[in-house]
Amino acid sequence: MADLHPTAQVDPRAELADDVQIGPFCVVGPQVRLGRGVRLASHVVVTGRTTLGDHCRVFSFACLGHQPQDLKYQGEETALAIGRNNQIREHVTMHPGTANGGGVTRIGDDGLFMAAIHVAHDCQVGNGVIMANNATLGGHVLVEDFAFLGGLSAVHQFVRIGRSAMIGGLAGVENDVIPYGMVLGNRAHLNGLNIVGMRRRGLEKEEIQELRTAYRLLFAPEGTFAERLEEVAAKYAERPLVMEIVEFVRSANNRAICLPRQNRNGG
Repeated sequence: MADLHPTAQVDPRAELADDVQIGPFCVVGPQVRLGRGVRLASHVVVTGRTTLGDHCRVFSFACLGHQPQDLKYQGEETALAIGRNNQIREHVTMHPGTANGGGVTRIGDDGLFMAAIHVAHDCQVGNGVIMANNATLGGHVLVEDFAFLGGLSAVHQFVRIGRSAMIGGLAGVENDVIPYGMVLGNRAHLNGLNIVGMRRRGLEKEEIQELRTAYRLLFAPEGTFAERLEEVAAKYAERPLVMEIVEFVRSANNRAICLPRQNRNGG
């Protein structure tokens, strides 16, 4: 049987794995599903159609699944789906999706969400993502695998953060960030590649050097950005990591691409 503290308020309709532990003064709603090994510390609220995958740990005063901060929301049946092995620290807020945004906010596996971070409605967050204290995602943001968001950073709605990108602390991000890119400042500008992150992910030296060379070519001062993009695509057509950046840029639709400071006009 699940281990429930006597002061916890757990709706009997909630679905709990047998080894769930729920601490003092927690509140768990009727549509909640908690997987194996989930641990809720004291004063955690999990409500709405929220799923927590196996072995997630949620710390005190986190609030998961309350209705989104969207004036268009009219009580539709939407959901928050959180994957496995996530650490969700104190005062974190994560909201479900909206009918106009696909209906589901998704969090991947193996993430670390430090104190007071916010994930807004309809965000799609990948695996291995780290969000440092007070980092904030606006609605409909895409964060790909292994991205790192520094403390007090803020990402504008509909922005995409590419795989293994790094967002510096206090950065205000209003444009898409390429995979492996590193951005700084308010408003944020591209400031090279996330070399430390790539090394931690186990990329080979040759792969990192290829990305560096392609980056210099893509953001060189000569020609237009569109011309340089096609030049990189032609030169590195057989290099999947470089082509990941190329395809990320080609697929942009809602926001512009975050550029280095000297190239913010794309030319």
